[in-house]
Amino acid sequence: MEKSALQIARAAYQPKLPKALQGAVKVSEGAPTQSVDNQAEIKELFPNTYGMPVIEFVEGEAQQLPPFNVGVILSGGQAPGGHNVISGLFDGIKSLNADSKLYGFILGPGGLVDHNYMELTADIIDEYRNTGGFDIIGSGRTKLEEVEQFEKGIEILRELNIKALVIIGGDDSNTNACVLAEYYAAKKYGVQVIGCPKTIDGDLKNAQIETSFGFDTACKTYAELIGNIQRDCNSARKYWHFIKLMGRSASHIALECALQCQPNICLVSEEVEAKAMSLDEVVAYIANAVAARAAEGNNFGTVLIPEGLIEFIPAIKKLIAELNDVLATDEAQGIARDQQIDFVKSHISAENLTVFNSLPADVASQLALDRDPHGNVQVSLIETEKLLSRMVEKKLAEMKAAGEYVGKFAAQHHFFGYEGRCAAPSNYDADYCYSLGFNASRLIANGKTGYMSIIKNTTAPANEWVAGGVPITMMMNLERRNGKMKPVIRKALVELDGAPFKFFASKRDEWAKQTAYVYPGPIQYFGPSEVCDQSTKTLQLEQK
Repeated sequence: MEKSALQIARAAYQPKLPKALQGAVKVSEGAPTQSVDNQAEIKELFPNTYGMPVIEFVEGEAQQLPPFNVGVILSGGQAPGGHNVISGLFDGIKSLNADSKLYGFILGPGGLVDHNYMELTADIIDEYRNTGGFDIIGSGRTKLEEVEQFEKGIEILRELNIKALVIIGGDDSNTNACVLAEYYAAKKYGVQVIGCPKTIDGDLKNAQIETSFGFDTACKTYAELIGNIQRDCNSARKYWHFIKLMGRSASHIALECALQCQPNICLVSEEVEAKAMSLDEVVAYIANAVAARAAEGNNFGTVLIPEGLIEFIPAIKKLIAELNDVLATDEAQGIARDQQIDFVKSHISAENLTVFNSLPADVASQLALDRDPHGNVQVSLIETEKLLSRMVEKKLAEMKAAGEYVGKFAAQHHFFGYEGRCAAPSNYDADYCYSLGFNASRLIANGKTGYMSIIKNTTAPANEWVAGGVPITMMMNLERRNGKMKPVIRKALVELDGAPFKFFASKRDEWAKQTAYVYPGPIQYFGPSEVCDQSTKTLQLEQK
């Protein structure tokens, strides 16, 4: 493999570990836990893994363990740092016994079901330390939900004498990990299942999980691009840049990038929903800000838009919920694609039909057509940034005719998604991910299953980070998926009463009027700590 100069230099970086993981450990248990909601139902579904305590690793006495084998799966979309989770896991099991082995299942959970795997040796691992992407074994979106899949999985796990399986993924992937852990525990198969929190969207977090890995790197990557656009915007002074950012289910990325870059406008989907704003009201909010800047002679600016904004507009959210149910019916499955829109129109309520008919044809069409593997609208295919700029332009024309707008409006459009998913991990993510993987080896060594690896106190120096595990059932509730209620990990939304949003809200009027842009620049891997080792603004504000 040919390597760049950065890759060669980066390979020499040794990720930092919490002090608690630098020697022998023992388990310190907290109180029994319960799920975030639907406690009775979740307990009934997970009788063998429900109610376990949150644990923390503290200094213990060294012990000699026999060799053991571990399997690892990368699941879902890529996130910076996945390779370091695997390298941390590898180093962790080898530190317990040099004869332990690590097997990677190829292309995600499907590799487990199809018995497609490879042994990950030191030579392979060393090629991928501190690199972005998931290409060491690839990833996939196969869902582990069926008994047949679980049984196919146990066949290969037994053949390879695998003691534990580590699933690295987001909320849905870790839900699958929880289901698998429960099944293997109920069957007394003797295979542990451990999860690791991954998603650049930042929506896998709670009191125990401070952040999901990859979020730091992705936001810094996007912030560099936004800063570059803002520098160009402030130079040319003739364009409004509408920038859509990843984040279907939550606005964490948009908010973090706003905190880093100070754009003129940043929409937060959760606020739009809380205020019950209509699409027209969102458009009016942007148009009024554009008009206010134009009055000062500034016909340029930047607008940050979360990918999932459309789903948070209450009237549209209600429409989508009914569409999801209609499209999940057996009757809908046999409808030809060119007849689908007419089908949904004839099967939704009059109220939702009115909303559906009010939408631009391309948006309405997208809402009515294909779903993703989770049964959700594929919002990334809806060009929300173009929709909003088009509607803002129309609104400004009306305002100009009424004498309420005196400027010129021209728009540029951007969607930042894949640009951040496989970036070389920041020092924070390199350290955090390595610690998550190493910590998973300690969860395995201590006989835990149905736990997620967690590292806390991460705004402090890495030496002071806290390592442990949280029962996955603690994070679960029931939600409607594909027309049925299913146990899933609750997504973490932007908290409107939280410190990051409150800080943003206190500054946004000033940023809207002024050109207060900040230019973060590229991720730095070498240099002073204040440049290279800082966590996200979100995490800093939350931990104050």
